[in-house]
Amino acid sequence: MERQKFIPTTGTKTYEIGVDEESSSTKSILLVEDETMYAELLKEYLETFDYCVSVAEDGVQGLKKVMEKNFDLVICDLLMPNLPGDMFYVAVQRVKPELAKRFIFITGHQNDPTVSEFVKKTKSLTLFKPFEMHVLLETIMAALKAGRKK
Repeated sequence: MERQKFIPTTGTKTYEIGVDEESSSTKSILLVEDETMYAELLKEYLETFDYCVSVAEDGVQGLKKVMEKNFDLVICDLLMPNLPGDMFYVAVQRVKPELAKRFIFITGHQNDPTVSEFVKKTKSLTLFKPFEMHVLLETIMAALKAGRKK
């Protein structure tokens, strides 16, 4: 297993993120996030690990992109204008059920009962903001690996 080092900008810890040989070819990720600066930060970070990242501002844009292209993984905020993450997920389940198995949800609303119910109901991979970037990478690798098994 090849190793890449990630040195976070806050703190002095060094994390070694293993790169799975099978997943080392460029994977495409759709990032659905309404906070523009946050989306750009995540996009730039993931691209340093050779992921090809497309960004959508909301679920409506995300659904258009899903219809135009096949993605290996979706990272989706749950609370957004126009079409929130839970409704976007339901739409993707209908049009591309295999992709719906490769979602990671991100949210800053851990204590919101609607969010908690959705996460529990879907048994989805969910990261609560703020999260450390190495945790995002580990979650992506786990989601891609789980998606290959199905």
